[in-house]
Amino acid sequence: MTKHFLSILPLAVLMACSQADVNNAEKASEIKIVPEAQAQEPAPVKNINAETLGGGFHMLTGPGGNIGVSTGDDGVFVIDDKFDRFGEEIIDVIKTLSDQPIRFVVNTHYHGDHTGANSKLKTTGATVVAHENVRARMGISFENKLFGRTIEATDPSQWPDLTFSENATFHMNGQTAKVIHTPHAHTDGDAIIYFVEANILHMGDNYFNGMFPYIDVDSGGSLQGMIDSHQVALDLINDETRVIPGHGPLASKADLKGAQTLLIGIQNRVKQRIDIGEDLETILSAKPLAEYSEFSSFINEDNMVRIAYASLAKK
Repeated sequence: MTKHFLSILPLAVLMACSQADVNNAEKASEIKIVPEAQAQEPAPVKNINAETLGGGFHMLTGPGGNIGVSTGDDGVFVIDDKFDRFGEEIIDVIKTLSDQPIRFVVNTHYHGDHTGANSKLKTTGATVVAHENVRARMGISFENKLFGRTIEATDPSQWPDLTFSENATFHMNGQTAKVIHTPHAHTDGDAIIYFVEANILHMGDNYFNGMFPYIDVDSGGSLQGMIDSHQVALDLINDETRVIPGHGPLASKADLKGAQTLLIGIQNRVKQRIDIGEDLETILSAKPLAEYSEFSSFINEDNMVRIAYASLAKK
C-alpha cells in the first residue's frame, strides 16, 4: 500500500514474503532423499483462513480486506472479496462453510483488495451490490496524489451489478442486514453492514484495527468523515457487538471507540499546526504523531500526517 492501497498492497506482499521465508526454512531443515515413486507434490499454500463466529457467520482473513460471510438456508451473503488472484480460493473456502449458492456480494468500497474477485464470484451466480459511487469510481481513471500514481479504471466485469444511493436492507438467513452509506469517510462510496439479530458489524475500511488508517482523500474520503462513520457505528451497537474491521483482528465496541479517539487526536494535532500557518513540510518535521508511533504499519506517521493535512486543507 505504500504505492497504492488499491492494487499494490505491501502488507499482503510482506505476508507473502514471510510465508515464503517460513516455507524455505522448513524445506532446508527437512531435506532427505526420497525415492521418486514416493515423492509427493507440495501442499498448496493456503492464503485464506476462516474464523467461525457462530450462528452461520464467518470472517475470512488473509492478504487484502477482511471478508464477512453469512450462511443459511437462503444462501450465502458475502461482504468484500479481496484480490482477483484469490477468487477461486475464496469460493473454495465458502464451499466448506455452506452447500448453498452465493447469492449476494456487498462491496464496502471500490478498492481492489475488497472488490478484486468480483468477476470470479459473479461466475457462481452472485449479484454484486455496492453504493453507486463504487461503480462510478471503478469506471474512471484518476490521479492519487498521496502515492503519486494513476489509478486505472477496472474492467466492467468487476463492477457492481446493483447499486444504492444511501442505504439498503437485506433479509436473509433470519437476519436483518442493514447496509448504511457513510459519506466521505474512507472514500465517498463506503458502507457499513450491521446484522441486527446476530449483533455483528462489518466496518469495511472505515475501521483499521490497531493501525493508522488509509483515508483515500483523492476518492472523496476525509478524516472527519472517518470519525463520523465511527460514530454512526457506535450509535448502532453495544458492548456485546462483534466488529469486523476492514483490516486487523476481530474487534469490540471499546476497540472501535479507541480508534475514533485516535483519529480525533490526529486531527486535532495537525489542525492546530495548520491554524497557526505551518505548511506540510514544517508539520512533518515537527513529528506531531510521534506519540502514536505504535500504530504505524503500511501507513506510517508521515503518511498519516499527509493524509490529515490533505483532508483538512480541502475544507
